[in-house]
Amino acid sequence: MSFSKQVKEELARVELKTRHCNIAEISAYILCCGRIVVDEYNEYSLLLHTENELVADRFEILVRTTFGAETIRTIYYGGATHHRTIHEIIIDNPEDCVVILQATKLLDSYGNLEEHFRTIHQIVLQNTCCKRAFIRGAFLSSGSISTPDKKYHFEIVCHSFDQASQIMNVLNAFHLDAKIVKRKNNYVVYMKEGEKIVDALNIMEAHVSLMELENIRIIKDVRNKVNRKVNCETANIKKTVSAAMKQKKDIEYLIEHNAFDRLPGPLKEIASLRLEYETASLVKLGAKLDPPVGKSGVNHRMRKISQIAEDLRNSQ
Repeated sequence: MSFSKQVKEELARVELKTRHCNIAEISAYILCCGRIVVDEYNEYSLLLHTENELVADRFEILVRTTFGAETIRTIYYGGATHHRTIHEIIIDNPEDCVVILQATKLLDSYGNLEEHFRTIHQIVLQNTCCKRAFIRGAFLSSGSISTPDKKYHFEIVCHSFDQASQIMNVLNAFHLDAKIVKRKNNYVVYMKEGEKIVDALNIMEAHVSLMELENIRIIKDVRNKVNRKVNCETANIKKTVSAAMKQKKDIEYLIEHNAFDRLPGPLKEIASLRLEYETASLVKLGAKLDPPVGKSGVNHRMRKISQIAEDLRNSQ
C-alpha cells in the first residue's frame, strides 16, 4: 500500500466532529470533486465524482449524519483507459440540496448561487477546527503524498487558480508555507519540506501516519549526517594525502638536484620524516620530532621546503 493511500484510509476513519466542522469538510468535497446542477425547473442537485471509494463513503456518511440527506451511488469504469473505477454520488432531492448548499454558503438566503460559488465562503472556515476539517476534505478529494523514504512532497490538485489560492491560504493559516504551481490545465498546491508535511498530517489528524513519517525523517536525518561526516573525512584524507605527495615530490626534487643537504637542520629533519612516513598527517609528523612541534610549525617548515624547491625549479 502506498503511503498516500495509507494516509487517506486513516483520514477516512477520523471521527465526525461538530456540525460546523462537518459542513466545512463537506464544502471541500463539493469544491474539489463536486458539481452543482440546475435543471430547467431551476431546481438543484449535487453530483460528486471520485475514484476513491473512501471519499465516496465518507461524503455519504457526512451528508446523512449532518443533514439527513439521502444519496444515490453509481459505480462505473471511466478515465482515459476506462479501467478506473468511478464512484458517482447524486443528491437529487432539491430540498436536501438547497439545505446543503445554503449551509455551505454556496446559495444565498433566496436560493440563488452566490457569486463566489467556485470557492468556499470564509464564514464556513472562520474556526480553526473548521479549517482542519476543510484541509482534510480537500486532501481526501484530490491530494497525495509521496512515499517519504524517497522524497517529501505533499500536493492538492485544483481545477482553478481561485480554488488553489483558497486552499493555499487555509494551509498557510497554520504557517505551512504552501505554494502553487500550474500543471497542464490544473493548479497544484504543494509543500516539499518534511517538517511542514508532518504539521499538515497533524492538522488533518492522521497521527499514525505522522509517526511513521517522523520515524523515516529521523532515520534519513541520521543517515545524511553519517554520510556528510564520511564525505568530510574522506575529503580531508584526500587533501592530506595530496599535500603529502606534493611535499614528497618537492623533497625528492631537492635530493635529485643535490640541494637536500644544504637545507637547514629543522627543515632536513622534517623532510626526512616525510620521506619515511609518506601519508602521515602534519600533526603526526610533528609528534615524532624531538622536541615535538605543533601542526602550524610543521606546516611552516613544509612551506619553506616547497618554496626552496620551487625557487630551484625556476632557476633551472
